[in-house]
This record gives sequence, C-alpha cells and structure tokens, in this order.
Amino acid sequence: MAIVNYREVRAVYTDTAITVYQAYATPIAGAALRAGRFVAPFKRERMTWIKPSFLWMMYRCGWATKPGQEHVLAVSIARDGFEWALRQAVLSHYDRDLHADHAQWSRELKRSPVRVQWDPERSLRLGELPYRSLQVGLSGEAVNRYVDEWTVEITDVTAQAREIRQRLDNGDEPGAAALLPEERVYPLPADVAERIGAG
Repeated sequence: MAIVNYREVRAVYTDTAITVYQAYATPIAGAALRAGRFVAPFKRERMTWIKPSFLWMMYRCGWATKPGQEHVLAVSIARDGFEWALRQAVLSHYDRDLHADHAQWSRELKRSPVRVQWDPERSLRLGELPYRSLQVGLSGEAVNRYVDEWTVEITDVTAQAREIRQRLDNGDEPGAAALLPEERVYPLPADVAERIGAG
C-alpha cells in the first residue's frame, strides 16, 4: 500500500488543469452549466469553497441529497490559478509551526482572499481516514479570478454521485469504487506546500 502523507492534495489533474468540486441548488448549478462559468444567481460576494477530493465533497453534500446541494459540479480550473490561490492562502486556524504568533496569523487571515482547511479525508463509506483533505475558500479577488479567468469547464457529476451511492446501498462496493474519479497526489511546488502546511 502506498504511503499517504498526513496533508497532501489528491485530485484529478492534467498538465494544465485540476478538477475541484462544488455542490449547489438547481438555480445556481443550472445557470453555471448553461454558461460554462459561474453566473447569477451565483454570488461573488460570498466565500466559495472548492474541494479537490470527490469523496470529501460526497461527505459534505450527502451524495447530492442535502438541501441546496442537490447538484455536484466538477469544475476544471487552470493549475496556475489554483497555485496562485494557494500562494495567497492562510490557514483558517492558527498553526504555531506556520505563524510567528496568533496576532500575525490573524492579520494575514484578514488580508488574504484565500483560506485553506485540512479536514479528515473520507473513505468510500464516508468514514474518517487518518489523513487530511484540502478545502480552499475563495473570496474577493480570488473569486473573481476563479469565475473570470481560471474556469476551463464545468461538468455535472450528480448522476455519477447517485450511481455510486446506489451501488453502495446495494452492497456492491467494488462496483461503486470503480466509478470513483482516479485521483492522484498533486505535485505542489515547494513554496506552496510550505505555505499551506502540506506534508
């Protein structure tokens, strides 16, 4: 079995793009799918969270069953945009290994348009795993770049999510696992890994 670092980014990616996931209600998801980018009623004024881990997204949206999260979108974004966001990012909680003191962290958090969280990664049955998964919160300038510059393609993967859930309900774990996106460890540049506490 491959060794998994406590904090690492696992994602579907190509040489130029990385896939992240979001879940929305029908009006927002439908408009985004028709336009190929996020448009109203999507609100740029709110922080928007993107998640490279499909199973963490499934945990968050309950396999596309939670109110307001009935549609799961796979958003392909430019890797240079994703890495720009991480270079601006500040952890959403204080970490003494990354910040000189609590006051410095607080100042950086208020200034940055990007915050990151490391939450427990999830198994196929959505149980906690002993290592972490990345979430990235975008606000202000970062949201505008996400919408206007980084987005390459938006795909509806709701049916895939529900099919995986159905196979699990039927006791077909191998069949469910076969439908999962093939995520690999994302090669973070050294400065980015250090900034977000990866490793």
